[in-house]
Amino acid sequence: MNPQVGIVLGSDSDLPLMKDAVKLFDKMGISYELTISSAHRAPEKTATYARTAEDRGLKVIIAAAGLAAHLPGVIAAHTILPVIGVPVKSGALDGVDALYSIAQMPPGIPVASVAINGAKNAAILAVQILATADEALANKLRQLKEDLAREVEAKDARLKELGVEGYLYPIGHETNK
Repeated sequence: MNPQVGIVLGSDSDLPLMKDAVKLFDKMGISYELTISSAHRAPEKTATYARTAEDRGLKVIIAAAGLAAHLPGVIAAHTILPVIGVPVKSGALDGVDALYSIAQMPPGIPVASVAINGAKNAAILAVQILATADEALANKLRQLKEDLAREVEAKDARLKELGVEGYLYPIGHETNK
């Protein structure tokens, strides 16, 4: 099966961050490909990747980038596929520069952006895009949302049962000794 999602890393140092996206795709049964490329250090590779993505069967691309974060924009410039940028927390501005770079694309070259280090939300957004044409996937996404709501309810019940101190500092925690 051809991959549906392309995950492009500006560097191998982005891989630990993107593991949350990979985990979600595995859980949802979505095929993906991982690629390391760079808008600056490998501009031809990046442009070729983007230009050939649609022919390879990709439906959406997630690109992680720090600092100036040109990678998602360069990819978006060379494809009609939706591109989701994940700003990486790095550098002197802790990812704010990457967030602004991704969000401030020029007219005609849109890139969706998620929060700094928001790989999981990038994956969920990619699934939402894919689910518009796949009812089985839409049902899996509905289940995921229901699971998230149940997690909130369980946390709320635990807080009501234990109170603030018991919730934050379980028995055996050094604060409760």
